[in-house]
Amino acid sequence: MRIQIPQYTLSKIFALSEASSIAIHSMVLIARTENGINAVKIAEITGFSKNHIAKVLQRLVKNDMLKSVRGPSGGFSMKVEPKNVTLLDIYQTIEGNLDIGKCPLSYDLCGFDRCLMGTLVNKLTAEFKKFLTEQTLQSYL
Repeated sequence: MRIQIPQYTLSKIFALSEASSIAIHSMVLIARTENGINAVKIAEITGFSKNHIAKVLQRLVKNDMLKSVRGPSGGFSMKVEPKNVTLLDIYQTIEGNLDIGKCPLSYDLCGFDRCLMGTLVNKLTAEFKKFLTEQTLQSYL
C-alpha cells in the first residue's frame, strides 16, 4: 500500500530567499550613498546578478521605498529616510507578511492533539521577525 502525502506550502515559516537578501543588502548600499547607485555597481559589490537586482529593486520602487532614474548616470536612491525603514519592511515587501499562526505549516485540519513541530517553528519565526523589526537601515550607516 502506498501512502499519499499531501503537498502544502510552508507559508508561516520564515525563509531568507535570494530576493529578500538582495533587497536588504541593496537597500543598505543605497542608503549609504548620497546620489544613488546603479544595479551594476550593486552587483559588483554583492556578487548577485545585476538583472535579479534590478528586478527586486523595481518592487521596492513600486512600494515607494526607492526612486529610480534611468540612463547612464541613473540608479536607485532612497525615497524615505533610512531611520523610517526596518529590515522587516524590506523583507515583507519581497516575501509578503511574516505572520505567526496557530499552525506553523498552515494546516487547516490536523489529526493530532498537539503539534508535532512543538513551538520551535513559531519561536524561530517570532525571533526572526523581532530582529528584523528592531533593525532600521539607519543602523547600518
